[in-house]
Amino acid sequence: MAILDDRPVSRVEANPRPGVDTAAWPYTIPAVRQLREEGLDLAPATVLVGPNGSGKSTIVEAIAMAFGLSGEGGSVHARHATRSSESPLWQDLVLARRGGSRWGYFLRAESMHGLFTYLERDAGGTGELHARSHGESFIDVVLSRFDSPGLYLLDEPESALSFDSSLALLAHLLDLLRPGGRQVIMATHSPVLAALPGAEILELGTEGFHRTAWEDLPMVDHYRRFLAGPERYLRHLA
Repeated sequence: MAILDDRPVSRVEANPRPGVDTAAWPYTIPAVRQLREEGLDLAPATVLVGPNGSGKSTIVEAIAMAFGLSGEGGSVHARHATRSSESPLWQDLVLARRGGSRWGYFLRAESMHGLFTYLERDAGGTGELHARSHGESFIDVVLSRFDSPGLYLLDEPESALSFDSSLALLAHLLDLLRPGGRQVIMATHSPVLAALPGAEILELGTEGFHRTAWEDLPMVDHYRRFLAGPERYLRHLA
């Protein structure tokens, strides 16, 4: 299925501030350094993959905050906060907009509990999110809030999802992207979610980031090998 190219944000422009200590985190992360120096063209759907510490969540968070979203997640109207731990990278970025919707929503795994509490207490109309499983509540939020034109960012949503729920998320994202005017940026360790049809994949690593194909991802190869013969991996753990 072809995804219509009607992106709310066409590019993340590098706008590095002077006087920043680039020897400190997060500027020591190769992918962050590359983004800060070169910027990044965004597709209608962009998936970031790579090992822990490669900068996926930091970059997704920075784009969300540059768009005007809370670093802890939620819509453009959400301003809940628990503990400020966001990186300052967003201040080094400017988003090149295409005149589309300014609506957006950010869902991140590590702050989901606080977001659900905020939605139950202050946002109204969400139901008892904490009374359901993590995955059920996550899908409920996606189905109820990922609908109109705008920018949608997800950080490691697989932490909440079973295999079937991961497929349900992919189905909803495809439906979301079909009409145009909607854009998805997702960081994931899941080969299932990374297979979002039509998405451009960015692989992050020690050299920064580069575009690649799903079938060429190391994690796809590792999952295939593990599922074909778990003992080949497990015997090295003892």
